[in-house]
Amino acid sequence: MKWLQSLIAAAALQVVALGAAHAGANLDEIKASGVLKIGTEGTYAPFTYHDASNKLVGFDVEIGEAIAKRLGVKPEFLEGKWDGLIAGLDSKRYDVVINQVGITPERQKKYAFSDPYIASKAVLVVRGDNTDIKSFADLKGKKSAQSLTSNFAKLAQKNGAELVSTDGFDQSIQLLITGRADATINDSLSFLDFKKHKPDANVKIAAQEENADHSGVIMRKGDPELVAAINKALADIKADGTYQKIADTYFGEDVSK
Repeated sequence: MKWLQSLIAAAALQVVALGAAHAGANLDEIKASGVLKIGTEGTYAPFTYHDASNKLVGFDVEIGEAIAKRLGVKPEFLEGKWDGLIAGLDSKRYDVVINQVGITPERQKKYAFSDPYIASKAVLVVRGDNTDIKSFADLKGKKSAQSLTSNFAKLAQKNGAELVSTDGFDQSIQLLITGRADATINDSLSFLDFKKHKPDANVKIAAQEENADHSGVIMRKGDPELVAAINKALADIKADGTYQKIADTYFGEDVSK
């Protein structure tokens, strides 16, 4: 029986070794295929959205293109709603998600992240004529329009808000403007971009979080080579001025700090 137990143990070790090799083969597979598959929303200006000609553009899109270029492959963007976007990594629909995904301890338990490539603050947005909501604490009992799985939704809920489900920033703002929500907590950079394009919109910032949140490229765990390659690509585009050029296009300043 000992020989049988030894055989089973050896087979088990081989399976583990093959699994580890497969998990770590993602970078090699990406380079062999010549394509980096990138999950993104396509509805979250100015990070990932469609322009007047329906072309997918945005800060995160250009960051993804720059990373792919330095990996020596082409980017292929696969769009999906935020609430299912990260789950697409589990089903291997794509290799990475580049979509303002906040780096949190909870997500780091299950996924790998690149170094941070952008920093932003959560802002509480209300209608311009609203005088009741002046702080996050004032959300108690109010309706806040949010993507349900976002960090912003958790912050709204933490402050006692009733969540109104949306697909993203644009829908949240529209629900706010039309009075179907009292507020939305969202990204400061998204709001500033929105006001730049629609300065007359009847919305304003009522409060802002003190600490900045950092976002990174999110990937499945088990491929440190891919993480290292993407970190090197990010470092390279910052060093050669590509990052600054992209940031200036969408925000007029460096948004990495």
